[in-house]
Amino acid sequence: MEPTLTVAGIQTRDGAEEKGLTGTGGAVDKQAGTRGNSEVNVPPHGNHAGKVRNSQHATDSRLKRMTSFKRADGRAQDEMRPIRITRGFTNNPAGSVLVEFGNTRVMCTASVEERIPRFKYGSGEGWLTAEYSMLPAATHERMPRESMKGKVKGRTHEISRLVGRSLRAAIDLRELGENTIAIDCDVLQADGGTRTASITGAYVALADAIAELKRRGVVTGNPLLPPVAAVSVGLIDGHVCLDLPYEEDSRADVDMNVIMTESREFVEIQGTGEHSTFTREQLNQLLDAAEKGCREIIAAQKAALEGEPGGSGGVAGDGIAGGGA
Repeated sequence: MEPTLTVAGIQTRDGAEEKGLTGTGGAVDKQAGTRGNSEVNVPPHGNHAGKVRNSQHATDSRLKRMTSFKRADGRAQDEMRPIRITRGFTNNPAGSVLVEFGNTRVMCTASVEERIPRFKYGSGEGWLTAEYSMLPAATHERMPRESMKGKVKGRTHEISRLVGRSLRAAIDLRELGENTIAIDCDVLQADGGTRTASITGAYVALADAIAELKRRGVVTGNPLLPPVAAVSVGLIDGHVCLDLPYEEDSRADVDMNVIMTESREFVEIQGTGEHSTFTREQLNQLLDAAEKGCREIIAAQKAALEGEPGGSGGVAGDGIAGGGA
């Protein structure tokens, strides 16, 4: 008798899959199949045997990664990197913040112009716009300035618009009056999550800019709305992980950025199956992790705004406050 190889199912000639059937030498025992828990034995001939072995090897490798999963930086799956928010980082803008998510560092400024763009004329409303960029040495290999190439990358445009949309969810443009606030986010050092760090720091800079407008008597109301925060989440070797550094972001099966308000409403969700698809259940798990992260980030924003400019506020390590559990 030829040796046999056990598999969980076999494809019949009519295309239907028969599972839980037992046979020897390729024959299928229909009676055993009615019990629902038997196996199919097929001879490991030719390419079929190779494909089965390769498939089993891939499955075993994936299961090994999942069971031995540890994040490179030692964090729990639902733990944020250390966050630090420093106000009054530079002197000239109305609001200036250095925000740090682990090794990612972004300078966020908010500048005030007592005028509005042409498309807002006669609306009685103000405007908020945003620009995002990365310094040449922000990454491991120097990147030439986009201005020297004479063309701004699509990624830069995309993130600039994302930051603008997110911050407009945190301001009442009518209360702002006919004034413009320009947000500038410059990445000093990139280690994943630069866009989410930009949104987080920009809200604090925006709050300081509005406080300056009120101090000068330019606005009399309170245009600032409750905080908006952003965080990255992803599937790494099948595990939901919060706040991805570059090492994880670059190999994530699924990568997602989530922007939320303090009332747990979504401003925007960006999610992509980079190397695999994901289920509705996994989506819910990713959003749950993101909500937890945004709550911690908003706590850091509030802590920073309660202190004096030039001080720092934050969560999750570095002696700032507890977090990540």
